[in-house]
Amino acid sequence: MPDIDAELLEFIEDEDSDIDDVVDDHAGADDDQRIAALDQERIQVERLSERTILVGCLLPDSPYTEDDMLSELQELAETAGAEVVGLLTQRRRKPDASTYIGKGKLDELKMLIDELRATLVVFDHDLSPSQIRNIDQTVGCRVIDRSELILDIFAGRAATSAAKLQVELAQLEYTYPRLRAMWSHLGQVAGGAPIGIGTRGPGETQIEIDRRLVNRRKSVLKRRIVEINQRRAREVAGRKSDHLTACLVGYTNAGKSTLFNALTEPSGGGGAYADNRLFATLTSRTRRWPLGSGDEIMLSDTVGFVRDLPHHLIASFRATLEEAMSADLLLIVLDVSDPMAGLHYDVVHETLDDLERQWHDVPSSDSTDPDDRAGPPRILILNKCDRLPDQSELAVWHRRAPDAIPVSALRGFGLEQLAEVVCRFCHGASRVLQLELPLQLGKALSFIEHRGQVTAREYTATTARLTVRIGANYLPQLRAMGVTVLGELDSES
Repeated sequence: MPDIDAELLEFIEDEDSDIDDVVDDHAGADDDQRIAALDQERIQVERLSERTILVGCLLPDSPYTEDDMLSELQELAETAGAEVVGLLTQRRRKPDASTYIGKGKLDELKMLIDELRATLVVFDHDLSPSQIRNIDQTVGCRVIDRSELILDIFAGRAATSAAKLQVELAQLEYTYPRLRAMWSHLGQVAGGAPIGIGTRGPGETQIEIDRRLVNRRKSVLKRRIVEINQRRAREVAGRKSDHLTACLVGYTNAGKSTLFNALTEPSGGGGAYADNRLFATLTSRTRRWPLGSGDEIMLSDTVGFVRDLPHHLIASFRATLEEAMSADLLLIVLDVSDPMAGLHYDVVHETLDDLERQWHDVPSSDSTDPDDRAGPPRILILNKCDRLPDQSELAVWHRRAPDAIPVSALRGFGLEQLAEVVCRFCHGASRVLQLELPLQLGKALSFIEHRGQVTAREYTATTARLTVRIGANYLPQLRAMGVTVLGELDSES
């Protein structure tokens, strides 16, 4: 269970604390400071390596086999600092309502814990509070589920104030419905009396105190996150008025940050933290990406996706993910050398489809036609292609995604081709237009000269009228600069 259990118990049992003040809706700022301090301690707590057993249940609709179903969970556990000492799997038609796995397999888990001296069990599924409690009581070992493991990793990775606030909110959202299970020991509060009729009042009071504390902290976090999101929205809108924007998205550890650095470092950008581990990036970073011939685009790096990403995290990181939805172009980075690349590809597209429906308020659709999507166009990047043992595998991917671009971000292979494709997207269909603008708009005049082909010019004392062949995708930027489109002479694709 999250460390908030021990922290709240310490707070409540403090001899100097006044419970009446805590229960009061108008409790003072001291309580808020106390909760904030406890929260900071939880985020900064030292993570010790624990001997861990991973447990998975193979259901009929699972895309995995018994050999690979726990491979990603093992990566997640090792990323969190665990020492994986054992694996346990079971095939079932449906999960057991009380313990998720069957009684026989639970007994086997208990024996495995004793044999391997394990201190932690991680299930590759979301467990209910009662399931965690039942398993814990049977095996006598701390039990967490996949969502709590991912939350722990995010807490350890959060570096910026925005990421820390978002992770803390997600942790509290996860903890809140589990408070009753966490306080099951409170039957001993009233002088050591057992749980029963007439002895349940104190425990219920403690639970209500916890809920009030958690709700108060959640309200503070949500208010701060809203302020950050509003500022970020203004920044995104400002970038879009001056430049086209592209966003790198993809499965975690697909090489997005390495590719981001490789594309933006020529402009003095880069600087994204890149490492061969899951969730190395939790906050978006935006830099200029020079495409050549004077063209450039604003490129953003974002948090990676993973299957069964906890919905609390998706909600908390909504602003970061919405930056992708507001981009002009999505660049999907796929580690094509990963044996599970096909599944990762499906997870990324499903996640983007869900985000687009929420962002644009579009009903769910079974259509797979890209033209039916409400969001920005997508380009698939087949990263780490140099690691493929057989390059013929690229042909398989090109049949699935004909416009996919193979690259190696680490070696620099394919980056020029990628820039050319994005450059063509930036231009859009060529159109011949008559434009008018005030002479003092020197930035706009320079923009037109560099990105278009001016075929005629007329000047008055205050304005310039130009006939120019230019890509259609530049028109929103021109209008934002104060340029007036008088008419179109002809066009070609």
